[in-house]
Amino acid sequence: MVFSTEPAWGDIDEAFVQEYQNAVVYSDREQETILHEGAVRLLPNGWVELPSGRFLSPNAVHHIDTYSERES
Repeated sequence: MVFSTEPAWGDIDEAFVQEYQNAVVYSDREQETILHEGAVRLLPNGWVELPSGRFLSPNAVHHIDTYSERES
């Protein structure tokens, strides 16, 4: 029997990744504290990946506002 070294959910997870080129990530409901502005990737587990390779915890993020390129 042959077993793969690749995770079984790897390809499926990528199907649920949401990418936004123009977003604002807030840590509070009042929108007073901005954690990041710009491109982000929202991962299926709730973590937010930044272009720098850093991640924001789901516990740190209150919400994300996204904008189309036409609105900016």
